[in-house]
Amino acid sequence: MIQNYRTFRNFELEFDPKMNILVGDNDAGKSTILEAISLALTGRIRGRLLAQELSPYMFHRDAVAEYVSALQTGTGAKPPEIIIDLFLDGKSAPASLKGTNNLLKTDDPGVRIRVALNPDYKPEYDEFVKDPSQVKLVPTEYYKVDWLAFSGNGITFRSVPATASLIDASNIQLQSGVDYYLNGIISQHLEPVERVELSRTYRKLREDFSRDDSIIKINEKLRGAPREVSDRELTLGMDVSQRSSWESNIVPHLDDLPYQYVGKGEQSTLKILLALNKNVEDAHIVLVEEPENHLSFPNLGKLVRKISKKCEDKQVFITTHSSYVLNKLGLENLVLLSARQGFRLDALPADTQVYFRKLSGYDTLRLVLSKKSILVEGPSDELVVQRAYQDVHGCLPIEDGVDVINVRGLSFKRFLDIASLLDQNRVTVVTDNDGKDASTVLATYSSYSTFPNISVCVGEDKSYKTLEPQLLKVNDLATLNSVLGKNYKTEAELLVHMAANKTTCALAIFSSDVTINMPEYICEAVA
Repeated sequence: MIQNYRTFRNFELEFDPKMNILVGDNDAGKSTILEAISLALTGRIRGRLLAQELSPYMFHRDAVAEYVSALQTGTGAKPPEIIIDLFLDGKSAPASLKGTNNLLKTDDPGVRIRVALNPDYKPEYDEFVKDPSQVKLVPTEYYKVDWLAFSGNGITFRSVPATASLIDASNIQLQSGVDYYLNGIISQHLEPVERVELSRTYRKLREDFSRDDSIIKINEKLRGAPREVSDRELTLGMDVSQRSSWESNIVPHLDDLPYQYVGKGEQSTLKILLALNKNVEDAHIVLVEEPENHLSFPNLGKLVRKISKKCEDKQVFITTHSSYVLNKLGLENLVLLSARQGFRLDALPADTQVYFRKLSGYDTLRLVLSKKSILVEGPSDELVVQRAYQDVHGCLPIEDGVDVINVRGLSFKRFLDIASLLDQNRVTVVTDNDGKDASTVLATYSSYSTFPNISVCVGEDKSYKTLEPQLLKVNDLATLNSVLGKNYKTEAELLVHMAANKTTCALAIFSSDVTINMPEYICEAVA
């Protein structure tokens, strides 16, 4: 559970004990969750104690705004607190971590990070807030950080029965990775005598440098340089001391290219695998940040397989925007996130879970990652809706952050089951009436009518069953003939052609220089 930390005001989510794939839009809180887990288990952020890194900008913006407003209005401002509660497995966690000192007030084992006003600084704080006009942010200099068990007792790193390894390739420095990678290979493949020979050869190479004729001449010249800084002679040479050993200076090559010159994808893969080799062996929980960066699908598949193999006995959290990662690791492990909440796939109805497990995962991700989506029945509807949107707004939907998704048939309810759990994602269904009254069609979606983020748009006149007759209803024969490049004499002939060539006609409408009238239900959807 998270309270007032970064993206999350009040957040609660239960994870799978094995694999968790966190998916959400930018700023949905994926990285924040990994950070919070690591923070609760280690008391550190980016390798430093939280108290050393504490910032007013770690507090949720709404909590800060309410605090500042209460100060200025004199309505009893309570300094906001950050709380991260991490519940542990009751079967393996020690009894010393068990207690009710958590947001749920349940008697469970777990650890807590609490950032709150330090009572020792209460007089200074009271003096500071006497002038509310100077308070714009949370005054964290008067705060303290407590790392506690649910029992209420303070803990140390040794008190926590689980350790976490946070792996983010973008934050791994190349040189340290190269050193570790090289040493790992050498330790595994070279005999002690070979290591000694390598060290001896490396030292000889460095000593030979100073014996080179060109270096001797340069040093003779430098010996005559003015001694403004030191009375001693200045010369050039290579360090042959023990601290300057070959392990930190010999550079590995991949296909004869120095490591720093290989592609970003290869570097990213190598850094992730290095970190796994170095940090994961003793870790119980592995946190991996967007492993797909810079990688093609085949190489991503190899990396994901290696991650899975190395972490078989760990609890794994992976953030991603990739449907490929999702497919390889299993849709049943999917955790869908928004800024307010998260849910696992098993929160969906059973038949909907089965439906999405059969899909590639791509459409599922599109719905989750888009703030606004329009669901349509097929490719022809998709093209016409996109053109209608462009006519109204002057740009394609995707340029406005609106995703038009072809759900391949009448699978709207499956996607609406997801939309009903993501209250910040607006989803609109555009559907034919198929010869039924609009009220009858809308009644089939009545279970979603209470969700303000979901709307359904359907053609009113049941005499016009599908998109093609709906288009013909609001446009004359000459206009559609012109747009489609045809010369039919009757509307009936044109309608037969449009029905037999749905996608071709829709593409012609989408690409046409002529703007046509759109059916009312489509105009309603794009408005």
